[in-house]
Amino acid sequence: MSSYSGHGHHRASMAYSTISEASTAAAPDYGTLRSNSHPFVRSTRRKPRRWPLVLRFIKGAVHIDILLPVVLHALFTAAVVYLDTYVIARGIGLPATIIPSLSIVVGLLLVFRNQTSFNRFWDGRNCIGTINTCIRNLTRTILTHSRNPDGTPLTYAETVDVERTIRILIAIPYAVKHYIRNEWEASWSTTETEGEDLRDPENPEGRPVTNPEYDALLPAGLQSHEEEGLGFPYQLTFFIDSFFQRGVQKGWFHAPGASQLQAQLNGLTDAFAKMETIKLTPIPVAHLIHQKQVLALFGCVLPFAVVDDLGWWSVPIVSLVTFTLYGIDGIGAQLEDPFGYDRNDIKLDAIVEDQRSEIETVLREWRKVTPTVNIAGKRVKGLEGDEMFIRKRLWRKPRG
Repeated sequence: MSSYSGHGHHRASMAYSTISEASTAAAPDYGTLRSNSHPFVRSTRRKPRRWPLVLRFIKGAVHIDILLPVVLHALFTAAVVYLDTYVIARGIGLPATIIPSLSIVVGLLLVFRNQTSFNRFWDGRNCIGTINTCIRNLTRTILTHSRNPDGTPLTYAETVDVERTIRILIAIPYAVKHYIRNEWEASWSTTETEGEDLRDPENPEGRPVTNPEYDALLPAGLQSHEEEGLGFPYQLTFFIDSFFQRGVQKGWFHAPGASQLQAQLNGLTDAFAKMETIKLTPIPVAHLIHQKQVLALFGCVLPFAVVDDLGWWSVPIVSLVTFTLYGIDGIGAQLEDPFGYDRNDIKLDAIVEDQRSEIETVLREWRKVTPTVNIAGKRVKGLEGDEMFIRKRLWRKPRG
């Protein structure tokens, strides 16, 4: 077993457990309720494109991936033109009527490839949206129903339990993201892919370093069983389901309500399983082999069909045609696994961070309105009124 308890857990317990300190803090400045942010601020494009898309050849494009086959076909075409012009007197051209038949086959293969890949991309994004929706619903229901029926304030242990559960809900998208990318060791991030903030200066080639933001969300002393075949996102759902049971025993949730919560948790697990299916079920290799062979065959036959009419112009024309066909194939290859780090993949990192900001904002609001008992046993009333997101406006008497 590998343990995930670390320095981040100590910081988490200090940051989230000092209920008495939060309740005695100064009242916030209601004149500046909005911060420099907005929903999905990280998931959307924030700067205009410098160049039109038609002039882009590097970022987001597949030109580098298809450069080798395009160059090889261009060289082959040049060889065909040279032989037809200078070596073989009677010529080696073929009738142009063979091109339409091959074009139909190539078109059908590329349509199937691209449509299948885009469906995988779209289904993957829908699964992420389902996970986010389930977490939102679970967060809302847990925070609005975690109250004692007799009106007594939550004990210190109960408050910590609620906040611990919400933090685990925030951690689930992180766990799904790392799991679906084959990044084991949940609170660790590969330095090559997680940005400069996590890059180890002593070994910039890729030694894992801990991700304190993710580590702080996990329960202290948590141990994973990934080396035994247990997925870490699935492991975290047990903590959520156990909280439902404790809530029913305390009277926070009635039986039908707990069933609805479990339905949301089951929906989250189902969406995660669909992402696994997309990740672990590639397009059959027989189709990929045949598609590559048909593309190569078409690119090799095309020069013979156009050499008599175009001469040396056959080289750029064939290059453009193969560039188009191999480009479509390259796009499909990138979209086949939409959970990676390619520019055309789903922005998992940004989506996860945006949801974290959203849920943490809701949790802060819940702290402000929820009466609790601090660790010393003293009752502490929430800083605000009895309802979340409601602010009292302070009206000043007009002068004069």
